[in-house]
Amino acid sequence: MNKEMINKLEGRFEEVFNVQSTAQYFSPGRVNLIGEHVDYNGGHVLPCAITQGTIGLVKLRDDKTVNCLSENFEDLGVISFNLDEEIVFEKVDNWVNYVKGVIKYLKEAGHSIDQGFDLLIFGDIPNGAGLSSSASLELLIGVLLEGEFNLDLERIDLIKTGQKVENEFIGLNTGIMDQFAIGMGQADNAIYLDVNTLEYTLVPADFGDNVILIMNTNKRRELAESKYNQRRSECEAALKELQTKLDIHTLGDLSNEEFDANQALISQENLLKRARHAVYENTRTQQAVELLRANQLEEFGDLLNQSHISLRDDYDVTGKELDALVQAAWNQTGVLGARMTGAGMGGCAIALINKDKVNDAIEKIGQQYKDLIGYEASFYVAEVGDGAKKLQV
Repeated sequence: MNKEMINKLEGRFEEVFNVQSTAQYFSPGRVNLIGEHVDYNGGHVLPCAITQGTIGLVKLRDDKTVNCLSENFEDLGVISFNLDEEIVFEKVDNWVNYVKGVIKYLKEAGHSIDQGFDLLIFGDIPNGAGLSSSASLELLIGVLLEGEFNLDLERIDLIKTGQKVENEFIGLNTGIMDQFAIGMGQADNAIYLDVNTLEYTLVPADFGDNVILIMNTNKRRELAESKYNQRRSECEAALKELQTKLDIHTLGDLSNEEFDANQALISQENLLKRARHAVYENTRTQQAVELLRANQLEEFGDLLNQSHISLRDDYDVTGKELDALVQAAWNQTGVLGARMTGAGMGGCAIALINKDKVNDAIEKIGQQYKDLIGYEASFYVAEVGDGAKKLQV
């Protein structure tokens, strides 16, 4: 977020709340480089925080009222609730349920949040694009409450609180990868995360003469209505069948060879395909880390391609829009690899592409996409940025 944007938001805050904000916080979006749909299957993921994200301006109040306004949902106006009343999910409160959920669970954990506040937020992550706007908001509220109320919190506490809001307050059965990447992100590094143990290592995300191009289908992906929960239950069913013979806790415990040797245990073709993706994608993620450390970017790009093919053919979560974008990217000079990122069925794809070829590729990919799909895609060059933090303005 640049200084000009912050100044504009400062003016808007004063206009709406008749006071000046006293602090500003930022929380990034995230891109998962590889390791898709393995976070709930016990595997490894390789996300990074990006420089696009969500900014929050805040001022504490003398009463117990929390007033929330989003520049992304201006038509909703200011949504308010009171800290003295029971905090419950209300559909009419829309995005503010994320604010309520973080407050609720931090208070239940024994932290004192005893004053209301005025809050203005703005995000430049497209809603529903699969870049984790919801987790960005959860961690934004987490670091904001930590800073404003001097809460004694480990960062992992905020990450787990964000996931709990998603799972229990909002009702989406998501893994912890998004919150972890946004909470722990560091500029110029990806995070190699074992979602079983939450052990992680930072991996240099130095792409040299190449950049990550985010390609947004502009087809909204409503996670609750997507295939997400269905895929999760299919993987659980496949795991149960494998466990009749194998002593494993998750699909992520298996190598490709072990899976191939025992695939006859799985009774249905669609369950076999779902499990195969989870196992093979986990292996690809492990390989990707070694390739990045060795700066073997062409081989890393090939893994991105393999990942998309697996998500398309075995996991069936791409859809015609994502396939059109990725296929168009594969056709361009200077593209080392491309794949969908996020839950799928809309949202975004990424391409690793030579800096000098970006503008030409955007024009050609955009035209091919519009010709095939009928409306335009959007493109963003992403830099690998820091995790959620207070801004020093």
